[in-house]
Amino acid sequence: MKILGISAYYHDSSATLIVDGKIVAAAQEERFTRIKHDSAFPVESIKYCLQQSGGSASEIDHVVFFEKPFLKFERLLETYLAFTPHGFRSFCKAMPLWLREKLFQKNLLQSELRDLGFTKQQGKNVLFSSHHLSHAASAFYPSPFDKALVLTMDGVGEWDTTTVYIGSGNELKKIKELHFPHSLGLLYSAFTYYCGFKVNSGEYKLMGLAPYGKPRFTALIKKHLIDVKDDGSFRLDMSYFDYCTGLTMTNKKFDELFENSFRGPEADLQQVHMDLAASIQTVLEEVIVKICCDLYAQHGIKNLCLAGGVALNCVANGKIHKLDIFKNIWVQPAAGDAGGSLGAALAAYHLFLKMPRNAGADAMQGSYLGPEFSEQEIEKSLKDAKAVFRKTTHGEAEQFTAHELVAGKVIGWFQGRMEFGPRALGNRSIIADARNSEMQKKMNLKIKFRESFRPFAPAILEGDVGEWFEYDRESPYMLMVAKVKKEKLLTSPYNTSRTGIDLLNEVRSQVPAVTHVDNSARIQTVSAVTNARFHSLLSLFKSKTGTPLLINTSFNIRGEPIVCTPADAYRCFMGTDMDVLIIENFILVKEEQPNEGAKDYRNDFSLD
Repeated sequence: MKILGISAYYHDSSATLIVDGKIVAAAQEERFTRIKHDSAFPVESIKYCLQQSGGSASEIDHVVFFEKPFLKFERLLETYLAFTPHGFRSFCKAMPLWLREKLFQKNLLQSELRDLGFTKQQGKNVLFSSHHLSHAASAFYPSPFDKALVLTMDGVGEWDTTTVYIGSGNELKKIKELHFPHSLGLLYSAFTYYCGFKVNSGEYKLMGLAPYGKPRFTALIKKHLIDVKDDGSFRLDMSYFDYCTGLTMTNKKFDELFENSFRGPEADLQQVHMDLAASIQTVLEEVIVKICCDLYAQHGIKNLCLAGGVALNCVANGKIHKLDIFKNIWVQPAAGDAGGSLGAALAAYHLFLKMPRNAGADAMQGSYLGPEFSEQEIEKSLKDAKAVFRKTTHGEAEQFTAHELVAGKVIGWFQGRMEFGPRALGNRSIIADARNSEMQKKMNLKIKFRESFRPFAPAILEGDVGEWFEYDRESPYMLMVAKVKKEKLLTSPYNTSRTGIDLLNEVRSQVPAVTHVDNSARIQTVSAVTNARFHSLLSLFKSKTGTPLLINTSFNIRGEPIVCTPADAYRCFMGTDMDVLIIENFILVKEEQPNEGAKDYRNDFSLD
């Protein structure tokens, strides 16, 4: 039984193939088209999935779309009518597209599928999941749990913004829901917008900015913007927001509430923006903690699964972990809309077709579900680019890389299958020595070309995580934040005269490049089972230094999707200050490359 799941037409389009319930392939369209958060129909992702299936569309038994367009249209229409006449401008902008394309999305899907070799009958028989069911299915079915609470939180699907399901065996039953316009995701996005970052893209920047500020607006937010009940249910005061009817997230009343401090894109960050970030992060965490505490009190289920865009807030996830009420927490690595294609396929398999499920292992396989490249393909690509390289044996590349890391080099590390989801997890990564106190600034400003305040994550050997962090479980998908162990910190108390971005200059721990200004880190634990080669590299680095962790950040520059192909990797390598590139067993050293290979390609991508 082969099922193709599709997510498209909003942001982060993707496709997923499952075969007899096993996840065989999954990829985001942006990785192929090089358009960040590409929303187009995922032609290239589907082609990749078909290749993994044997190459023929005729072998696909079911195609499933991740949400229900008619319900979304109903929500938009009812919202515009409810806010008449204020929604007229937004209505006029949205309706032509809906009436031309989106309202008849099944016809559009059929047309796109026929162009890819699907028959007319296959197009007619497209199944439709719902948005939050797709999220919930993506969280529960790949998890190792036979029974779990499933919490999904995002901006909005059709109507739902927050849902709770109970998963048991192959069943998923919705037990709670909150509806638009009352949304934690949209509340957080409103502050993302107000602080000068892009909605649906810059929320992780707001999260990273929060520790630089003080949550002095928390009481104001809870008094005016959000009314939170003891069980975590909430309502927003819509008089402060413009996302229902306008073309922006917030309005003048919101601006006046927060000292008229709206920040334009790329403008200088002020302390007020750091304080706003800290405040909304605190509120988000408080609401989520209340939801989780109430769910556990009501149901007593020890396993929790998370999905939806809000589940990518790894700081909030860390707060759930610290509650110590759930025995296990599992977060879908592609928690945003990209994961909708996966969830839709799994929902069709288990709920529509009623196929059984065997829990017990993490079915995401480390989230290494994208394309990989043969030795011949890599060598041809490098020769086409006129790159200078040498080919080594398996093992020699790791030895060379570990030596260069100890020497302070920054390395592009390209191995195996590309990751599915927003995090690079050791196959499309830029890595460096976390002990170097200058490495965070160097990598942000000279390699990623992004804001200096943004933290980097450590990839650590799974068996060593408890020695370095206040965390003793797996975190394979870089979706948990925990404090660095006190014995690994260097100075206390810190220089209290420092504030704001100047906090970056404080060396806080033995691994300062991955220690955020609040002494926390976003942890990735690395297992020999899911990524033997990255585990081997970390083990070699540990044997040389005594430190079992490295900086791990995504292999791309700001505004660019994570690299997919060897050609993408070489271009990024040559356009940055990376020192070494390792592609499987091929070694490339920057100083040996021809000058014509270097290109500043930052203007090829819009800022994120």
